[in-house]
Amino acid sequence: MKNIIFLKNYTKSFLRAHLKGVNNNLEKPFPDIGILNPSIGTSNLGDLIIYDSVYKELRDLYPDGLFTDFPTQIHTAFDSKAFMREKDLLFISGTNLLSSNMEERHQWKIHNGHKKFLNNKTVLMGCGWWQYQSDINTYTENLYKSVFNKQVLHSARDQYTVDKLQSIGIDNVINTTCPTLWRLTPDKCKLVPINKGNVVVTTLTFYHKNSELDYRMLEILSKNYEKVYLWIQGMADVHYYNEIDSGFTNIELIPPNIEAYNLILQKPNIDYIGTRLHAGVRALQKNVRTLILAVDNRAIEIGRDVNLNVIKRENVDDCEDFIKKEYTTDIQLPNDNINKWKQSILSNK
Repeated sequence: MKNIIFLKNYTKSFLRAHLKGVNNNLEKPFPDIGILNPSIGTSNLGDLIIYDSVYKELRDLYPDGLFTDFPTQIHTAFDSKAFMREKDLLFISGTNLLSSNMEERHQWKIHNGHKKFLNNKTVLMGCGWWQYQSDINTYTENLYKSVFNKQVLHSARDQYTVDKLQSIGIDNVINTTCPTLWRLTPDKCKLVPINKGNVVVTTLTFYHKNSELDYRMLEILSKNYEKVYLWIQGMADVHYYNEIDSGFTNIELIPPNIEAYNLILQKPNIDYIGTRLHAGVRALQKNVRTLILAVDNRAIEIGRDVNLNVIKRENVDDCEDFIKKEYTTDIQLPNDNINKWKQSILSNK
């Protein structure tokens, strides 16, 4: 019993020391960076696609840095918060984790108790808003103003997110679009075919169901392509597909892992047409001709900002035009803003 009490007291003393910043007086020979990673504790593989790009971009900025991952979508314990506090900066890896009412809608598992740990520590990197929402409430405003770094620029995924943050006086934020798109340069876009392929890979989105429209998409794809591959980006997509399937004979399910998806995208003469935004972005990264059917604000806003090939799912019949006609991929990146954001980070080292 005495040993147990000693260990408990030692642990508390150790954590108090971290909270007081005992190690902050030690000179760090290398950058000590935290990445708030949305792919930890989620079954949505789109988050892994986002994290993959965020990691590459940060590694370019910090070639000799130590990176430590922390979750955004599961709650962190006291010791994790204390560990985050000691990082030089904490980069929030994209996704639509911002909202106007963080006490109610918090995809990012953060609350008032994080303020003393993350004060002036976090940096947005391609983050966006959960959905179209009303004004930001006082609780959320105070939380954001406490944890967001005030010395560097923040990278928002779209102009809507920039406008929301500037509405509460957070002005050091610019629209860089999503980091998954940053390497889709004009030379890269030229590698994407103009004309229809022979086969297609598609996706469904179980949490934004519309069985009539999604059935119509599958019907169009099944009619126009020799083979339709359905990648399962989230496990529940399988159950949703079973709800709407009406005996398609040329649809093959692709397992829910990024390796299987990457392999399918390497097939010659393959297109991507589906409702998952980042599955479509990954396809473009692999030089695959792509059309995204938007089911929420994310794809619509990004498509508007950078000329990403997006249509609303309600206009599903327009898929026929994309399939049958020539389409040139022409992503218009906000390169000036991307470079400004990177320079602000480099200047803060």
